Amino acid sequence: MTKTALLVIDMQMDMAFRIAEGQPHTGPDVPGRIAELLQLFRETGRPVLHVHHSEPEPGSPFHPDMPGAAPMPCALPQFHEPVFRKTTSSAFPSTDLEAHLRANGIDRLVICGAVAAFCVNSTTRSASDLGFAAIVVEDAVLGFGLPDRAGGMLPPETVLAVTLSALDLDFARVLPTARIAEALQPA
Repeated sequence: MTKTALLVIDMQMDMAFRIAEGQPHTGPDVPGRIAELLQLFRETGRPVLHVHHSEPEPGSPFHPDMPGAAPMPCALPQFHEPVFRKTTSSAFPSTDLEAHLRANGIDRLVICGAVAAFCVNSTTRSASDLGFAAIVVEDAVLGFGLPDRAGGMLPPETVLAVTLSALDLDFARVLPTARIAEALQPA
């Protein structure tokens, strides 16, 4: 039988600061969707795992002493929920996340958080490579625009669409929050 955990990636205050500064982004409802997912998993007794980016360099927005490293209010870990502090884009190489999943019999992840083209993307691909099934929650993933190679900017909607499309082709199922409860039901 499949054991599924919710994996909340990098929902830290630096993301809220970027949005408050006016950075174009997708998913104004992402915090609310993540709160819904947390409620669903907590109420049904399923595991919830948090990943926070952490940088050792003083002054980095993700240095543990900086306000940007704190979790956003929508994604505050409860006392019994593990928090994995990563220094890499993927949550796997710089943490013991894989060992934790295997030790607890978790073989599927529902993935949400930030940022779509970076840490969500690399963590999902790593999970797939390691043999874990994954569902990426399309309306619970925060995306920002990217500079393109020609000197322009790729809009956040384009970056998110391309990222989710690539993940859905080979690495994960991509579903909206409204379909997660159904996806958690035994086949």
